[in-house]
Amino acid sequence: MTAVLTATATATATAVRFAERCTDRPFAEVSGADLAVPLSGGGTCTYANFDYAASAPALAQVTARVQELLPYYASVHRGAGYASQVSTASYEGARDVVAGFVGARSDDVVVFTRNTTDSLNLLAGCVPGETVVLDIEHHANLLPWKKNGARVVRSADTVAETVERIVAELCSKPAALLAVTGASNVTGEVLPIARLAEVAHACGARILVDGAQLLPHRRVDIASLGVDYLAFSGHKLYAPFGAGALIGRRDWLDAAEPYLVGGGATRDVSAEGVDWAQAPQRHEAGTPNVLGVAALAAACTALAGLDAEASELHERALCARLVDGLRGIDGVELLRIWSDSPDSVGIVTFAVDGFAPREVASYLSDRHGIGVRDGRFCAHPLLARLGRPDGAVRASLGLGSHAADVDRLVAALRELVDGRRPATGLAG
Repeated sequence: MTAVLTATATATATAVRFAERCTDRPFAEVSGADLAVPLSGGGTCTYANFDYAASAPALAQVTARVQELLPYYASVHRGAGYASQVSTASYEGARDVVAGFVGARSDDVVVFTRNTTDSLNLLAGCVPGETVVLDIEHHANLLPWKKNGARVVRSADTVAETVERIVAELCSKPAALLAVTGASNVTGEVLPIARLAEVAHACGARILVDGAQLLPHRRVDIASLGVDYLAFSGHKLYAPFGAGALIGRRDWLDAAEPYLVGGGATRDVSAEGVDWAQAPQRHEAGTPNVLGVAALAAACTALAGLDAEASELHERALCARLVDGLRGIDGVELLRIWSDSPDSVGIVTFAVDGFAPREVASYLSDRHGIGVRDGRFCAHPLLARLGRPDGAVRASLGLGSHAADVDRLVAALRELVDGRRPATGLAG
Protein backbone atom coordinates (compact mmCIF):
# COMPACT_ATOMS: atom_id res chain seq x y z
CA MET A 1 0.00 0.00 0.00
CA THR A 2 2.83 2.41 0.88
CA ALA A 3 4.44 1.83 -2.51
CA VAL A 4 1.14 2.49 -4.28
CA LEU A 5 0.56 5.72 -2.37
CA THR A 6 4.13 6.87 -2.98
CA ALA A 7 3.88 6.16 -6.70
CA THR A 8 0.50 7.91 -6.89
CA ALA A 9 1.83 10.97 -5.03
CA THR A 10 4.85 11.14 -7.34
CA ALA A 11 2.66 10.88 -10.44
CA THR A 12 0.33 13.56 -9.11
CA ALA A 13 3.22 15.93 -8.36
CA THR A 14 4.59 15.42 -11.86
CA ALA A 15 1.15 16.06 -13.31
CA VAL A 16 0.76 19.27 -11.35
CA ARG A 17 4.12 20.57 -12.59
CA PHE A 18 3.09 19.65 -16.12
CA ALA A 19 -0.19 21.52 -15.61
CA GLU A 20 1.63 24.75 -14.89
CA ARG A 21 3.24 24.59 -18.33
CA CYS A 22 0.92 22.89 -20.77
CA THR A 23 -2.76 22.55 -19.82
CA ASP A 24 -3.72 26.06 -20.87
CA ARG A 25 -4.51 24.61 -24.31
CA PRO A 26 -6.09 21.40 -25.65
CA PHE A 27 -3.74 18.50 -26.31
CA ALA A 28 -5.29 17.87 -29.74
CA GLU A 29 -7.71 19.62 -32.06
CA VAL A 30 -11.30 18.36 -31.97
CA SER A 31 -14.29 19.37 -34.06
CA GLY A 32 -16.73 21.70 -32.32
CA ALA A 33 -14.14 23.27 -30.03
CA ASP A 34 -15.56 26.72 -30.78
CA LEU A 35 -19.22 25.72 -30.51
CA ALA A 36 -21.39 28.57 -29.18
CA VAL A 37 -24.37 27.57 -27.02
CA PRO A 38 -27.26 29.68 -25.67
CA LEU A 39 -27.56 30.66 -22.01
CA SER A 40 -30.85 30.89 -20.12
CA GLY A 41 -30.08 34.44 -19.02
CA GLY A 42 -29.49 35.55 -22.58
CA GLY A 43 -26.49 35.55 -24.86
CA THR A 44 -24.16 32.70 -25.70
CA CYS A 45 -20.85 31.26 -24.60
CA THR A 46 -18.34 28.73 -25.87
CA TYR A 47 -19.37 25.20 -24.91
CA ALA A 48 -17.26 23.53 -22.21
CA ASN A 49 -17.42 19.81 -22.93
CA PHE A 50 -17.09 17.52 -19.90
CA ASP A 51 -19.04 14.66 -21.46
CA TYR A 52 -16.26 12.85 -23.32
CA ALA A 53 -17.07 9.55 -21.60
CA ALA A 54 -20.48 9.50 -23.27
CA SER A 55 -19.35 10.47 -26.79
CA ALA A 56 -16.11 12.22 -27.67
CA PRO A 57 -16.02 14.88 -30.39
CA ALA A 58 -14.32 13.92 -33.63
CA LEU A 59 -10.63 14.59 -33.92
CA ALA A 60 -9.82 17.05 -36.69
CA GLN A 61 -8.02 14.30 -38.64
CA VAL A 62 -11.13 12.11 -38.45
CA THR A 63 -13.38 14.86 -39.77
CA ALA A 64 -10.94 15.43 -42.65
CA ARG A 65 -10.84 11.72 -43.51
CA VAL A 66 -14.62 11.42 -43.64
CA GLN A 67 -14.86 14.50 -45.88
CA GLU A 68 -12.19 12.99 -48.14
CA LEU A 69 -14.01 9.66 -48.45
CA LEU A 70 -17.58 10.94 -48.81
CA PRO A 71 -17.41 11.50 -52.60
CA TYR A 72 -16.33 7.86 -53.01
CA TYR A 73 -18.95 6.42 -50.65
CA ALA A 74 -20.47 3.27 -52.13
CA SER A 75 -21.53 -0.23 -51.14
CA VAL A 76 -18.53 -2.43 -50.38
CA HIS A 77 -17.55 -5.91 -51.62
CA ARG A 78 -18.22 -7.41 -55.03
CA GLY A 79 -18.58 -4.01 -56.73
CA ALA A 80 -16.55 -3.46 -59.90
CA GLY A 81 -17.15 0.30 -59.96
CA TYR A 82 -14.31 2.56 -58.90
CA ALA A 83 -16.20 4.11 -55.95
CA SER A 84 -17.05 0.65 -54.66
CA GLN A 85 -13.42 -0.41 -54.97
CA VAL A 86 -12.27 2.65 -53.00
CA SER A 87 -14.87 2.08 -50.29
CA THR A 88 -14.02 -1.62 -50.09
CA ALA A 89 -10.30 -0.90 -49.79
CA SER A 90 -10.99 1.64 -47.06
CA TYR A 91 -13.26 -0.75 -45.16
CA GLU A 92 -11.01 -3.81 -45.34
CA GLY A 93 -7.83 -1.80 -44.81
CA ALA A 94 -9.29 -0.50 -41.57
CA ARG A 95 -8.97 -3.99 -40.07
CA ASP A 96 -5.18 -3.82 -40.21
CA VAL A 97 -5.19 -0.29 -38.78
CA VAL A 98 -7.39 -1.28 -35.83
CA ALA A 99 -5.45 -4.50 -35.24
CA GLY A 100 -2.18 -2.58 -35.16
CA PHE A 101 -3.58 0.09 -32.84
CA VAL A 102 -4.49 -2.46 -30.15
CA GLY A 103 -1.47 -4.74 -30.60
CA ALA A 104 -3.43 -7.70 -31.91
CA ARG A 105 -1.79 -11.04 -32.64
CA SER A 106 -1.31 -12.06 -36.27
CA ASP A 107 -4.10 -14.63 -36.08
CA ASP A 108 -6.62 -12.42 -34.24
CA VAL A 109 -9.85 -11.39 -35.97
CA VAL A 110 -11.22 -7.85 -36.20
CA VAL A 111 -15.01 -7.82 -36.43
CA PHE A 112 -16.64 -4.46 -37.05
CA THR A 113 -19.78 -3.81 -35.02
CA ARG A 114 -22.00 -0.87 -34.08
CA ASN A 115 -20.40 -0.22 -30.69
CA THR A 116 -19.10 -1.91 -27.53
CA THR A 117 -22.56 -3.15 -26.57
CA ASP A 118 -22.95 -4.77 -29.97
CA SER A 119 -19.51 -6.39 -29.68
CA LEU A 120 -20.22 -7.85 -26.25
CA ASN A 121 -23.59 -9.24 -27.30
CA LEU A 122 -21.90 -10.81 -30.33
CA LEU A 123 -19.24 -12.48 -28.21
CA ALA A 124 -21.82 -13.62 -25.65
CA GLY A 125 -23.33 -15.80 -28.38
CA CYS A 126 -19.93 -17.41 -29.02
CA VAL A 127 -18.75 -18.28 -25.50
CA PRO A 128 -18.87 -22.06 -24.87
CA GLY A 129 -19.58 -21.91 -21.14
CA GLU A 130 -20.12 -19.61 -18.19
CA THR A 131 -18.77 -16.09 -17.79
CA VAL A 132 -17.46 -14.47 -14.60
CA VAL A 133 -18.09 -10.72 -14.23
CA LEU A 134 -17.80 -8.04 -11.55
CA ASP A 135 -20.78 -6.17 -10.14
CA ILE A 136 -19.21 -2.79 -11.03
CA GLU A 137 -19.70 -3.21 -14.77
CA HIS A 138 -21.57 -1.08 -17.26
CA HIS A 139 -24.79 -2.90 -18.17
CA ALA A 140 -23.27 -3.71 -21.58
CA ASN A 141 -20.68 -5.90 -19.85
CA LEU A 142 -23.14 -7.37 -17.37
CA LEU A 143 -26.42 -8.22 -19.07
CA PRO A 144 -25.27 -10.06 -22.25
CA TRP A 145 -23.48 -12.78 -20.27
CA LYS A 146 -26.76 -13.95 -18.74
CA LYS A 147 -27.28 -15.83 -22.00
CA ASN A 148 -24.69 -18.42 -21.00
CA GLY A 149 -24.78 -18.12 -17.21
CA ALA A 150 -23.20 -15.06 -15.62
CA ARG A 151 -21.44 -15.56 -12.27
CA VAL A 152 -21.30 -12.13 -10.67
CA VAL A 153 -18.46 -11.38 -8.24
CA ARG A 154 -19.00 -8.57 -5.74
CA SER A 155 -16.01 -6.26 -5.81
CA ALA A 156 -14.26 -5.46 -2.54
CA ASP A 157 -13.14 -2.12 -1.11
CA THR A 158 -9.65 -2.60 -2.55
CA VAL A 159 -8.34 -3.68 -5.93
CA ALA A 160 -6.14 -6.32 -4.27
CA GLU A 161 -9.04 -8.00 -2.50
CA THR A 162 -11.22 -7.73 -5.61
CA VAL A 163 -8.60 -9.66 -7.59
CA GLU A 164 -8.53 -12.27 -4.82
CA ARG A 165 -12.30 -12.68 -5.08
CA ILE A 166 -12.06 -13.15 -8.84
CA VAL A 167 -9.37 -15.80 -8.35
CA ALA A 168 -11.53 -17.61 -5.81
CA GLU A 169 -14.53 -17.61 -8.15
CA LEU A 170 -12.54 -18.82 -11.15
CA CYS A 171 -10.98 -21.58 -9.06
CA SER A 172 -14.29 -22.67 -7.54
CA LYS A 173 -15.54 -24.24 -10.78
CA PRO A 174 -14.66 -23.99 -14.47
CA ALA A 175 -15.60 -20.86 -16.42
CA ALA A 176 -15.05 -20.12 -20.08
CA LEU A 177 -14.55 -16.37 -19.81
CA LEU A 178 -13.67 -13.58 -17.41
CA ALA A 179 -15.23 -10.30 -18.62
CA VAL A 180 -13.94 -7.11 -17.01
CA THR A 181 -13.90 -3.40 -17.66
CA GLY A 182 -10.62 -1.76 -18.57
CA ALA A 183 -11.64 1.47 -16.82
CA SER A 184 -14.83 2.17 -14.91
CA ASN A 185 -17.26 4.38 -16.79
CA VAL A 186 -18.36 5.80 -13.42
CA THR A 187 -15.08 6.60 -11.66
CA GLY A 188 -12.39 6.02 -14.30
CA GLU A 189 -10.50 3.60 -12.06
CA VAL A 190 -8.37 1.06 -13.92
CA LEU A 191 -8.07 -2.64 -13.14
CA PRO A 192 -4.75 -4.59 -13.41
CA ILE A 193 -5.53 -6.20 -16.77
CA ALA A 194 -2.29 -8.17 -17.18
CA ARG A 195 -2.70 -9.70 -13.71
CA LEU A 196 -6.31 -10.64 -14.40
CA ALA A 197 -5.35 -12.20 -17.75
CA GLU A 198 -2.73 -14.30 -15.98
CA VAL A 199 -5.28 -15.39 -13.37
CA ALA A 200 -7.91 -16.26 -15.96
CA HIS A 201 -5.54 -18.34 -18.06
CA ALA A 202 -4.21 -20.17 -15.00
CA CYS A 203 -7.79 -21.19 -14.22
CA GLY A 204 -8.54 -22.31 -17.77
CA ALA A 205 -10.58 -19.26 -18.79
CA ARG A 206 -10.15 -16.57 -21.40
CA ILE A 207 -10.44 -12.84 -20.70
CA LEU A 208 -12.50 -10.14 -22.39
CA VAL A 209 -11.78 -6.48 -21.71
CA ASP A 210 -14.45 -3.84 -22.21
CA GLY A 211 -12.15 -1.12 -23.50
CA ALA A 212 -14.78 1.54 -24.17
CA GLN A 213 -13.43 3.92 -21.50
CA LEU A 214 -9.82 2.74 -21.46
CA LEU A 215 -8.74 3.11 -25.09
CA PRO A 216 -9.48 6.84 -25.41
CA HIS A 217 -7.02 7.46 -22.54
CA ARG A 218 -4.40 4.69 -22.54
CA ARG A 219 -2.48 2.67 -25.11
CA VAL A 220 -3.46 -0.99 -25.03
CA ASP A 221 -1.46 -3.93 -26.42
CA ILE A 222 -3.61 -7.04 -26.10
CA ALA A 223 -0.82 -9.43 -27.09
CA SER A 224 1.54 -8.24 -24.36
CA LEU A 225 -1.27 -7.97 -21.81
CA GLY A 226 -2.51 -11.49 -22.57
CA VAL A 227 -6.03 -10.30 -23.43
CA ASP A 228 -8.05 -12.72 -25.55
CA TYR A 229 -10.84 -10.35 -26.61
CA LEU A 230 -11.18 -6.57 -26.65
CA ALA A 231 -14.31 -4.54 -27.38
CA PHE A 232 -14.58 -0.79 -27.87
CA SER A 233 -16.64 1.97 -29.50
CA GLY A 234 -15.61 4.52 -32.09
CA HIS A 235 -17.87 7.21 -30.69
CA LYS A 236 -15.84 7.27 -27.47
CA LEU A 237 -12.57 7.17 -29.44
CA TYR A 238 -13.10 10.47 -31.30
CA ALA A 239 -14.79 8.77 -34.28
CA PRO A 240 -18.46 9.51 -35.11
CA PHE A 241 -20.94 7.47 -37.19
CA GLY A 242 -21.49 4.55 -34.81
CA ALA A 243 -18.88 1.89 -35.49
CA GLY A 244 -17.14 -0.35 -32.97
CA ALA A 245 -14.92 -3.39 -32.99
CA LEU A 246 -14.44 -6.79 -31.40
CA ILE A 247 -10.88 -8.09 -31.68
CA GLY A 248 -9.69 -11.49 -30.55
CA ARG A 249 -9.21 -15.21 -30.98
CA ARG A 250 -10.72 -16.79 -34.07
CA ASP A 251 -11.86 -20.24 -32.91
CA TRP A 252 -14.93 -19.20 -30.86
CA LEU A 253 -16.00 -16.74 -33.55
CA ASP A 254 -15.72 -19.36 -36.31
CA ALA A 255 -17.56 -22.04 -34.34
CA ALA A 256 -20.55 -19.92 -33.30
CA GLU A 257 -23.73 -19.28 -35.24
CA PRO A 258 -23.60 -15.98 -37.15
CA TYR A 259 -24.58 -12.96 -35.06
CA LEU A 260 -26.83 -11.81 -37.91
CA VAL A 261 -27.88 -13.91 -40.90
CA GLY A 262 -28.01 -12.45 -44.36
CA GLY A 263 -25.92 -11.27 -47.26
CA GLY A 264 -22.18 -11.18 -46.78
CA ALA A 265 -22.10 -13.80 -44.02
CA THR A 266 -22.21 -16.76 -46.39
CA ARG A 267 -20.01 -18.66 -48.81
CA ASP A 268 -22.89 -20.40 -50.56
CA VAL A 269 -26.65 -20.71 -50.14
CA SER A 270 -28.94 -23.36 -51.58
CA ALA A 271 -32.52 -24.43 -50.95
CA GLU A 272 -31.13 -27.19 -48.74
CA GLY A 273 -28.76 -25.24 -46.52
CA VAL A 274 -26.11 -22.59 -45.96
CA ASP A 275 -22.33 -22.66 -45.95
CA TRP A 276 -21.37 -19.83 -43.59
CA ALA A 277 -18.23 -17.78 -44.07
CA GLN A 278 -15.51 -17.64 -41.45
CA ALA A 279 -15.09 -14.68 -39.14
CA PRO A 280 -15.07 -11.73 -39.53
CA GLN A 281 -17.52 -11.91 -42.46
CA ARG A 282 -19.52 -14.56 -40.60
CA HIS A 283 -20.67 -11.88 -38.13
CA GLU A 284 -20.95 -8.88 -40.47
CA ALA A 285 -24.09 -9.61 -42.49
CA GLY A 286 -25.68 -6.77 -44.39
CA THR A 287 -24.27 -3.53 -45.75
CA PRO A 288 -21.66 -2.31 -43.28
CA ASN A 289 -21.08 1.16 -41.86
CA VAL A 290 -18.32 2.16 -44.28
CA LEU A 291 -17.96 5.75 -43.09
CA GLY A 292 -18.07 4.72 -39.44
CA VAL A 293 -15.31 2.18 -39.94
CA ALA A 294 -13.22 4.69 -41.92
CA ALA A 295 -13.67 7.20 -39.10
CA LEU A 296 -12.66 4.58 -36.54
CA ALA A 297 -9.49 3.73 -38.46
CA ALA A 298 -8.66 7.42 -38.87
CA ALA A 299 -9.05 7.94 -35.12
CA CYS A 300 -6.75 5.00 -34.39
CA THR A 301 -4.15 6.41 -36.76
CA ALA A 302 -4.40 9.89 -35.24
CA LEU A 303 -4.18 8.62 -31.66
CA ALA A 304 -1.23 6.37 -32.50
CA GLY A 305 0.59 9.45 -33.77
CA LEU A 306 0.26 11.35 -30.50
CA ASP A 307 2.85 11.31 -27.72
CA ALA A 308 1.19 8.86 -25.32
CA GLU A 309 3.20 9.90 -22.28
CA ALA A 310 2.58 13.60 -22.81
CA SER A 311 -1.12 12.97 -23.43
CA GLU A 312 -1.41 11.03 -20.18
CA LEU A 313 0.40 13.76 -18.24
CA HIS A 314 -1.92 16.38 -19.73
CA GLU A 315 -4.93 14.40 -18.59
CA ARG A 316 -3.54 13.70 -15.13
CA ALA A 317 -2.78 17.37 -14.61
CA LEU A 318 -6.30 18.40 -15.55
CA CYS A 319 -7.80 15.68 -13.34
CA ALA A 320 -5.68 16.81 -10.40
CA ARG A 321 -6.79 20.39 -10.99
CA LEU A 322 -10.45 19.34 -11.13
CA VAL A 323 -10.29 17.06 -8.08
CA ASP A 324 -8.50 19.71 -6.02
CA GLY A 325 -11.11 22.27 -7.02
CA LEU A 326 -14.03 20.01 -6.16
CA ARG A 327 -12.53 19.09 -2.81
CA GLY A 328 -12.49 22.78 -1.95
CA ILE A 329 -16.28 23.06 -2.29
CA ASP A 330 -18.38 22.24 0.79
CA GLY A 331 -20.90 19.49 0.20
CA VAL A 332 -19.24 17.94 -2.85
CA GLU A 333 -18.50 14.20 -2.51
CA LEU A 334 -16.18 12.42 -4.94
CA LEU A 335 -17.11 8.82 -5.75
CA ARG A 336 -14.52 6.03 -5.78
CA ILE A 337 -14.77 2.24 -5.87
CA TRP A 338 -11.42 1.26 -4.36
CA SER A 339 -9.17 2.81 -1.73
CA ASP A 340 -5.97 1.46 -3.32
CA SER A 341 -6.63 2.14 -6.99
CA PRO A 342 -3.23 2.95 -8.54
CA ASP A 343 -4.53 4.50 -11.74
CA SER A 344 -7.59 6.16 -13.23
CA VAL A 345 -8.50 7.84 -16.51
CA GLY A 346 -10.05 11.26 -16.99
CA ILE A 347 -13.41 10.66 -15.32
CA VAL A 348 -14.44 12.43 -12.11
CA THR A 349 -17.87 11.62 -10.67
CA PHE A 350 -19.36 13.46 -7.74
CA ALA A 351 -22.53 14.35 -5.85
CA VAL A 352 -23.54 17.73 -4.42
CA ASP A 353 -25.41 17.69 -1.12
CA GLY A 354 -28.84 19.26 -1.36
CA PHE A 355 -29.01 19.09 -5.17
CA ALA A 356 -30.33 16.33 -7.41
CA PRO A 357 -27.90 15.28 -10.15
CA ARG A 358 -30.16 16.58 -12.93
CA GLU A 359 -30.50 19.91 -11.10
CA VAL A 360 -26.72 20.29 -11.03
CA ALA A 361 -26.30 19.29 -14.68
CA SER A 362 -29.11 21.58 -15.83
CA TYR A 363 -27.70 24.55 -13.90
CA LEU A 364 -24.26 24.05 -15.38
CA SER A 365 -25.69 23.84 -18.89
CA ASP A 366 -28.33 26.57 -18.72
CA ARG A 367 -26.31 29.16 -16.83
CA HIS A 368 -22.72 28.39 -17.83
CA GLY A 369 -22.74 26.43 -21.09
CA ILE A 370 -21.04 23.44 -19.43
CA GLY A 371 -21.92 19.90 -20.49
CA VAL A 372 -21.69 17.10 -17.92
CA ARG A 373 -23.51 13.78 -17.57
CA ASP A 374 -25.97 13.00 -14.78
CA GLY A 375 -27.79 9.82 -13.79
CA ARG A 376 -26.76 6.25 -13.07
CA PHE A 377 -24.54 5.84 -16.15
CA CYS A 378 -25.93 2.40 -17.10
CA ALA A 379 -24.23 1.03 -13.97
CA HIS A 380 -27.13 0.82 -11.53
CA PRO A 381 -25.65 -1.83 -9.19
CA LEU A 382 -22.45 0.20 -8.79
CA LEU A 383 -24.24 3.50 -8.07
CA ALA A 384 -26.33 1.72 -5.43
CA ARG A 385 -23.17 0.32 -3.84
CA LEU A 386 -21.60 3.77 -3.80
CA GLY A 387 -24.57 5.09 -1.86
CA ARG A 388 -26.02 7.05 -4.76
CA PRO A 389 -28.97 4.97 -6.03
CA ASP A 390 -30.55 8.11 -7.53
CA GLY A 391 -27.43 8.93 -9.52
CA ALA A 392 -24.55 11.39 -9.53
CA VAL A 393 -22.79 13.88 -11.82
CA ARG A 394 -19.91 12.86 -14.09
CA ALA A 395 -17.32 15.23 -15.54
CA SER A 396 -15.12 13.53 -18.11
CA LEU A 397 -12.04 14.92 -19.82
CA GLY A 398 -10.46 14.37 -23.20
CA LEU A 399 -7.91 15.59 -25.69
CA GLY A 400 -9.81 18.83 -26.23
CA SER A 401 -9.95 19.72 -22.52
CA HIS A 402 -7.91 22.53 -20.99
CA ALA A 403 -7.40 24.33 -17.70
CA ALA A 404 -9.73 27.28 -18.32
CA ASP A 405 -12.71 24.94 -18.76
CA VAL A 406 -11.79 23.08 -15.55
CA ASP A 407 -11.66 26.35 -13.64
CA ARG A 408 -14.97 27.38 -15.18
CA LEU A 409 -16.64 24.18 -14.01
CA VAL A 410 -15.29 24.52 -10.47
CA ALA A 411 -16.35 28.18 -10.26
CA ALA A 412 -19.85 27.36 -11.52
CA LEU A 413 -20.28 24.59 -8.94
CA ARG A 414 -19.04 26.86 -6.17
CA GLU A 415 -21.55 29.48 -7.28
CA LEU A 416 -24.34 26.90 -7.22
CA VAL A 417 -23.46 25.72 -3.72
CA ASP A 418 -23.08 29.26 -2.43
CA GLY A 419 -26.52 30.11 -3.76
CA ARG A 420 -25.51 32.98 -6.02
CA ARG A 421 -27.60 33.34 -9.17
CA PRO A 422 -26.29 36.04 -11.52
CA ALA A 423 -28.47 37.54 -14.23
CA THR A 424 -26.34 36.04 -17.00
CA GLY A 425 -23.88 33.16 -17.35
CA LEU A 426 -20.19 33.32 -18.00
CA ALA A 427 -19.12 34.58 -21.39
CA GLY A 428 -16.53 32.55 -23.15
